[in-house]
Amino acid sequence: MSDFTISPIDTMEGAVFGSFKRARATLGVESFGMQVIDLPPNAHQYPEHNHADSGQEEVFVVLRGAGEIEIDGQRHPMDPETMVRVGPEPKRKIWPGGDGMRVLALGGCPGHAYSAPEVTKLGGPEPGLPAAPPS
Repeated sequence: MSDFTISPIDTMEGAVFGSFKRARATLGVESFGMQVIDLPPNAHQYPEHNHADSGQEEVFVVLRGAGEIEIDGQRHPMDPETMVRVGPEPKRKIWPGGDGMRVLALGGCPGHAYSAPEVTKLGGPEPGLPAAPPS
């Protein structure tokens, strides 16, 4: 029996008004983090953040559109021909261009087994919002 999952991105469960696609959970990936982020043209809402507390490094791949990634205050172009890796410490923020962006974000912590955050699980809470109390 083969072990595989196929899913169109646009049918994946989304959070944050559908812009944060829970790709990892939809595909059943358990060994690393993976989300698809759809950002509208010229959006500024993508949060500046780092992963200093968790030690997670991230790789960003633009699937569609173009824009910039700001790393510790310096902006760098991003397009489908460019991949960007950011270690845990630097602050990062994505700035989509005039056509918006679809970004694949991959993450993991070097030397540690992956543990999926609740916001990446199907039916999980919205990113940035507290989890609902148990019922």
